[in-house]
Amino acid sequence: MLQTSSTNTVWLTCALPPRQGLTGSLGSPGILKWGNKERHCKRKVGPAKITAQFELKPPPYALNALEPHMSQETLDYHWGKHHRGYVENLNRQIVGTDLDGMSLEEIIIVSYNKGDFLPAFNNAAQIWNHDFFWESMKPGGGGKPTGDLLELIERDFGSFERFMDRFKVASSTQFGSGWAWLAYKANRLDVGNAVNPFPSEEDKKLIVVKSPNAVNPLVWDYIPLLTVDVWEHSYYLDYPNRREDYISTYMDKLVSWEAVSLRLELAKVLIAERETKEDERKREGEEKLTGNEDPEEEMYLDSGTDSEAD
Repeated sequence: MLQTSSTNTVWLTCALPPRQGLTGSLGSPGILKWGNKERHCKRKVGPAKITAQFELKPPPYALNALEPHMSQETLDYHWGKHHRGYVENLNRQIVGTDLDGMSLEEIIIVSYNKGDFLPAFNNAAQIWNHDFFWESMKPGGGGKPTGDLLELIERDFGSFERFMDRFKVASSTQFGSGWAWLAYKANRLDVGNAVNPFPSEEDKKLIVVKSPNAVNPLVWDYIPLLTVDVWEHSYYLDYPNRREDYISTYMDKLVSWEAVSLRLELAKVLIAERETKEDERKREGEEKLTGNEDPEEEMYLDSGTDSEAD
């Protein structure tokens, strides 16, 4: 809906279309969403440039819904201050730059810059990480996954219990600030803009990785399925100096395995689409090579054979 003020400024809310690539995010269970953000666009009548701004996205539950395992005080501070700060800082950083108008995932990949971070990287990645983190939890979470997700966990880690141990160890041993992730490693191509932590391992498998500060698996072309925030501000109000207790509570009482399962389903669909496109490009390349053969050379060889026969 357009609203026009007396200063000839037109405001509109625009849902930008999803970008191509493995950038899916997940909202409430049962709803698969692409990684685009709803943005408010401010446009002045005339040739002025449209400026798109990212919004602070609320968690998919009330701020007190995770109690007693994660308090409303923690959500007020973690989401209401830290997450909000990343959004506000990024919007200031991208105005008038080539990043303005890109999706959040595109900003992350571009500003990662082969590990030589551009100024926007930390804020962009932290927005994405926190959106993903809130959506990884639900009231009454925890327990054990089912279906394809459980089968893959048991295949790739030996058992669900071994996976839990590995994830908790990765989370508790991340030095300083950072994140731990369950990710789907499905990249078939070398990643030119990042150091791949497991370049030689088999693809299409689940892996546990940890990352410092704002870094996330998107820069390695991995598909995140689950994360836990181990920055101190994420837990110190509820678990002062007790990171391991926070991690155990998170995994045992808060994780939404339904959300993780839906992310895995989406990942498989996107991987299949990417592989189909790669195969099509490969066939097109082979057809072009075949079509570039020189027919005159073939005629010359045939002529030479006939002369020898005579």
